[in-house]
This record gives sequence, C-alpha cells and structure tokens, in this order.
Amino acid sequence: MTNDKPHIMLVEDEIHLARGICFNLEEEGCRVSHFDSGEKALVTLEVEHFDLIILDVMLPGMDGFQVCRAVRKLDPRVPILMLTARSEDSDRVEGLENGADDYLTKPFNLMEFLLRVKGMLRRSSWYRPDPVEEGYRFGANEVFPLSYRARTAQGEIDLTEMEVRVLALFFQKEGEIIPRGELLQSVWGYTSDTETRTLDNFIVRLRRYFEPDPGKPVHFQTVRGVGYRFSRQA
Repeated sequence: MTNDKPHIMLVEDEIHLARGICFNLEEEGCRVSHFDSGEKALVTLEVEHFDLIILDVMLPGMDGFQVCRAVRKLDPRVPILMLTARSEDSDRVEGLENGADDYLTKPFNLMEFLLRVKGMLRRSSWYRPDPVEEGYRFGANEVFPLSYRARTAQGEIDLTEMEVRVLALFFQKEGEIIPRGELLQSVWGYTSDTETRTLDNFIVRLRRYFEPDPGKPVHFQTVRGVGYRFSRQA
C-alpha cells in the first residue's frame, strides 16, 4: 500500500454503514481507518495524521459535537465532514460552530458523498511555499494562509484548511461579487446547483473572527440573491 493515498478517519458506530463507506472510499483510492467511538478516534489522532475526518453526530459516549471540538484542539487544520441523521438546521449550525467544515444528512446519495469527499481532499491550488510568509492585511486583521493562522482584534487564531480556502478565494477576488455556486464548487467541490446552508454558516464563522461588528459586516458582505463580496477596507 502506497503512502501517497489520502488517509481518512471514519468515526461511525453503525457497522453496516461504516463497511459500505470504507469499501467505497477504498475503491476511490483512499486509505480508511474506522473507529466506532470518538474516544478511540481521539487517542489515535494524538499520534497519527489524517487528510480528512468523517464524523457521525450520534455516537456512544462522546457525541460528534464533543469529538469535533476535541479534534480542533489536536488538529486545527484537518477538514471535518459531519454525518447526521438529524435534519434540523440547528444541528447543522451546531456542527459548523464546533469546527466542522461541512455536513451530510443521512441517508445520503453515494455519488454526492464521494464528490464531497473529493472536494474536501483536493489540495489548494494557491499553495506556494515561501521561505518568509507575508501576511494578508485587512482592517485590524492579518492572515497567514501558508501557516493556517491569523491575527485578529481578539488575538491569534488557528484556521482550518477549508477556512483558508474560502479566504484565499475572497482575497484573490477582492471587490468582486462571487456567486454562491462558484464558492461552493471551488472550495467544497459541490456541483453549482446544490442548495446548502454550509456556505452561509461558514461566512458567519468568518465574520465572528474578523469583523469589528459581526452583525454589521464591512469585510464579508452579502450580495442578496447572488453571493458574497470581500472588501479589504472597512
């Protein structure tokens, strides 16, 4: 088995579903490590690196939200896809607020699941290692994409892979209106006609980090019915 295969952590206690996910991901050329509890997964995460974590919300012992928070303390960058049997919007928001990058509601379409995984595993095209990293400044903030960190008015924070991807796209297209479909396709690997609240909840997260007043955003602006626009100047 080669080491260049993406290594995925699957945390799922439904054994039949877990077997199906493992089989299909391995068919796609991934290496999968399956855990039936959050506690076991976290022990492994302390000593091993993963390219993506697929995390069920309903688990024995620690639930998925608790596991997600603990994962973020161990690895602030790794993309996290949450699986939930709950369809309430509040549960999806809670997952994203706890550090997840996207969610799928069970039962899900296999092709959509694999597309989502591929999108989250894709390496960012903007990544260019530089001996001295120059930060991107806007307002009271400075973002360092290569080292996944930022300085904000509240202090220094760690950024996830997906947060950096969103920010990189905004920085590249400063002042332009970016349609929702382009953001979803470029960052998450969605098809352009997918309807989801992931993006909106993600923007809420960025506003909480970087806006002087998240309720009255000056940097990450909503363009109603179209998408979003980033403005460097407050």
